[in-house]
Amino acid sequence: MNVFYEEDGALKAATVLADNDTSLQVETPHGKRAKIKSSNVLLKFAAPAAAGFIEEAEQLAADIDTDFLWECCGEAEFGFQDLAADYYGHAPSAVESAAVALKCHGNPMYFYKKAKGRYKAAPEENLKAALAGQEKKRQQELKKAEYAAKLGRFELPAEFSPLVHGLLFRPDKNSIEYKALEQACQETGLSPQRLLQRCGALDSPKDYHFTRFLMEHFPRGHRFEGEFPHAEPGELPEGDTPAFSIDDAATTEIDDAFSVKRLDNGNLRIGIHIAAPGLGILPQSPLEAVARARLSTVYMPGDKITMLPDSFVERFTLAEGRRCPALSLYLEVTPDSFDVVSAFSRAERVPIAANLRHDTLEPLFNEDTLKNGVPDFPFRDDLLLLWDFADKLEERRGRPDAGKVFHNDFNFIVAGERVTITQRKRGTPIDKLVSELMICVNSTWAKLLADNGVTALFRAQDVGKVRTTTAPAPHRGMGVELYMWSSSPLRRYVDLVNQRQLIAFLRGEEPPHGPRSAELFAAMRDFEVTYAAYNDFQRTMERYWSLKWLQQEGVAQAEGTVLKENLVRLAALPLVTRLHDLPDTPPGTRVKLDVAGVDLLDLELAGKFRETLGEATPEETDDSEEE
Repeated sequence: MNVFYEEDGALKAATVLADNDTSLQVETPHGKRAKIKSSNVLLKFAAPAAAGFIEEAEQLAADIDTDFLWECCGEAEFGFQDLAADYYGHAPSAVESAAVALKCHGNPMYFYKKAKGRYKAAPEENLKAALAGQEKKRQQELKKAEYAAKLGRFELPAEFSPLVHGLLFRPDKNSIEYKALEQACQETGLSPQRLLQRCGALDSPKDYHFTRFLMEHFPRGHRFEGEFPHAEPGELPEGDTPAFSIDDAATTEIDDAFSVKRLDNGNLRIGIHIAAPGLGILPQSPLEAVARARLSTVYMPGDKITMLPDSFVERFTLAEGRRCPALSLYLEVTPDSFDVVSAFSRAERVPIAANLRHDTLEPLFNEDTLKNGVPDFPFRDDLLLLWDFADKLEERRGRPDAGKVFHNDFNFIVAGERVTITQRKRGTPIDKLVSELMICVNSTWAKLLADNGVTALFRAQDVGKVRTTTAPAPHRGMGVELYMWSSSPLRRYVDLVNQRQLIAFLRGEEPPHGPRSAELFAAMRDFEVTYAAYNDFQRTMERYWSLKWLQQEGVAQAEGTVLKENLVRLAALPLVTRLHDLPDTPPGTRVKLDVAGVDLLDLELAGKFRETLGEATPEETDDSEEE
């Protein structure tokens, strides 16, 4: 005896070895013995043999027209043997019955399974819809195959042109375009960006990196659309001492300036003036919303995406020749020891006499001229006093810079696809002067708010990484009791938040954010994540332009310093790469390498170790401080 039965959704045949009423011991055509439930048996037959039974039934089923069979069914539920009798016009053989069962079982769109061996014909409307869906899917599979074939030949299908960035950065993984790209990548062994580049779909590697960043952080676009009205600062007291700023030549968001006044009592009054956009941005205004959304200015070589609209920045930047709204910290200090006698802060209008720039100031005011005599130029005497004051501030923090190893800063000048990279020594007297005054104003205002119980976003460090917190805590790395970011309110949202808290306190008003402010906590969390992402993007673009410079200049060999293991920092560029063939070399050792290739899409430098240039020196460390 043989049986035709259903198991795991498949129809099978086997020879019965033993019948145990509720179960059967059977042997399959392949010689495997199994136990099946009697309830799963659809048909028992003596002939033909189980071996070859399913194959013979499948051959018969292939000749059955599915549409005709469906038309034979009627609307009532039926058993497959009854349908086989109607179809063949006689009592069906076991093979004929099995052929009809296979046909019904294999076409679920036509025949709905109702019970063991029983089916019901699909309603005409349902069948039409199912067939239309099947045809659509078939056409999609054909289109996907066509797309994948073109991509495999490095041809871009016309339909892909408007979809390229979405496919790379925000793909709909259910779309046939994405599935075709995925298939082509598997067949060619290339990454999606590399394959689309070979197809000519990417304008340039630079645009690829920039667009990826924009689609993640500025999905609605990075340009300011619409009007952004601002509040007027109102009546403010007038500052009585001309101030000056110190920035690099490309800075437009001028946040800070300084002034020095000789008092009648012989003391000095040092003014640290911070731009006051907090006077012009009302809570819940469009300007507030855009600053809250962006959280920081994004910097990259040759370009930037400002936190605030250019028109607003122009209104509140500390531009020379204007009386600008500012939040000022005034310190009265003794002329010799620079001890602080008194301090007060206020919002005011400050006359900005000059915007001094690094490129013109540093040839006049540097380590050599401080030793041998600083030549005469505007604000020379004020700068010398501020330099001495900065020295004292650093000494009191316990952070003298003697013995520090500073990396150079790199300036990128981008013109189209060509880049010029220049170096600027970090830790110059100008750097130290500005840095110490910024640390002074940020730590002084942090203590002012903390002492008076005003909530703020502090920067704290006990051990390990610096963190932002609403709980006042020391910043051990900088050697100050308290610290917060408040000196860059045109460029960073946390500075703007702290400035508005400070302005409200100085005016005797309720600060915008009270203790346990949910909005403040959310802003703090979002800023930390976003600011880190912006810094990563800046490093990405600096790496891109550094590699671009190597390619542009045809550099065949370069020098660098081993940081650790096979990691090498190049000497003339802000670029770190791995030399996989570097022998065991102590950190700090200078080496020469061959530039074997540059990949601007994956931002990789293929370098080969050439020779050692010098013995190990003290390993470079990054001692840059927060401002």
